[in-house]
Amino acid sequence: MRNDDSPPPPESGSSVNPDRPWFTRRSTLVVGVAALAPAALAGWVLTQAFAGSGSDGARPAPQPASHSTLSPGHRDAKPGSTPSTSASAGASPGAGASTPAAAPAPAKGPLTGKTVVVDPGHNAGNFSHTDEIDQQVDIGTARKECDTTGTTTNAGYKEADFTLDVSRRLRTALEAQGAKVVLTHQAERPWGPCITERARIGNEAKADAVVSVHADGVSAGNRGFHVILPAKVKGGAADTAKIVGPSRELGERIAGNFARTTGSAPANYLGSGTGLVVRDDLGGLNLSTQPKVFIECGNMRDAKDAAQLTSPEWRQKAAQGIADGIVGFLGG
Repeated sequence: MRNDDSPPPPESGSSVNPDRPWFTRRSTLVVGVAALAPAALAGWVLTQAFAGSGSDGARPAPQPASHSTLSPGHRDAKPGSTPSTSASAGASPGAGASTPAAAPAPAKGPLTGKTVVVDPGHNAGNFSHTDEIDQQVDIGTARKECDTTGTTTNAGYKEADFTLDVSRRLRTALEAQGAKVVLTHQAERPWGPCITERARIGNEAKADAVVSVHADGVSAGNRGFHVILPAKVKGGAADTAKIVGPSRELGERIAGNFARTTGSAPANYLGSGTGLVVRDDLGGLNLSTQPKVFIECGNMRDAKDAAQLTSPEWRQKAAQGIADGIVGFLGG
């Protein structure tokens, strides 16, 4: 746009007389525009009349701006609704929404379709809730404490911390093989759960295998691991007749793989060197309706065993050994 009053230059091919004063040419243009104004006004009136001919006489609702400035979720959102969760949280205003990332598909492997319950023995909070864990519960053949504190190394490393760490590593290893894994707890509660609840979690999950992870606390010089198998018991809510056989097979598989993977030997203080022990006094086994074993991974009160149990690298081997045993048991 020109900002001065100087005459505009003649256009190429124009028939306008260049000698004619510029102000007379501009007046001709003004007259032409003025002649068109009434026609434009009449057209506008007709347009408004037709636009308002709907049943309710309302004007059409204004349409949103080009969809390129709105995400699909925003375009279809109802009044008052929050923006579509498919929009990228970091997108700049007006940017199109990014496609939501699909949830990672479960791993496929030999345990696909199988459910395994992993029970991290004890809870570090039990030390501060001895009254609660001392409550007696019914294990079918007797009554026992709801839970115990578990043991520690001489340096104070808690069994409950060990069992939770190994259990989480075990979960990762099993999920990589396609299994659905349920932990009975993750120390999210101040104490417990009771041994009765631990058994119930495995039963309600209809687990194909249940493993309770522990470490022993006997005197120094006693070394090695052992797997505890359920005895055949019947009384009250306890009836292990159907799980004794499969539980033994599960225990044997775990014992063999645990020894091979960790390099640890079967316990030298029980089990006659087999690494297998049968017990009828553990509520977690007595009340189970699914194949279940306990594993005592080593003796926390022995310095050499404690050095292994406190090593993250060794705990990873322990978890892998247990996982390999479960895979073998479930037909992987």
